[in-house]
Amino acid sequence: MEIRPDIFLIIFGAALVTFLPRVLPLMLLSRISIPDWGMRWLSYVPIAVMAALVAQELFLDGGKFAALSTNVELIAALPAFWVAIRTRSLLGTVVVGIVALMLLRMLF
Repeated sequence: MEIRPDIFLIIFGAALVTFLPRVLPLMLLSRISIPDWGMRWLSYVPIAVMAALVAQELFLDGGKFAALSTNVELIAALPAFWVAIRTRSLLGTVVVGIVALMLLRMLF
């Protein structure tokens, strides 16, 4: 099997571009002490990112706001949110969300 230099450079470059943004922050942040207010602020980043992703899926359809009356994803999210708040179970939330969406798509 022949390895072409241009393909090798593309693969190596892609690996480098993937590796550096993950390793450099770990190397830099492991050497400094982050203040308490910074750690509190960083603890909200995953929640904010997840909320942005979920809101985009629920409220947008093709880059425009989806009509609330025909938005089955939003209707299916309501029981999933309820299960998430009541049980704090990721598996239960996912199962309820999938089943609710499946049933709503069968009906509508």
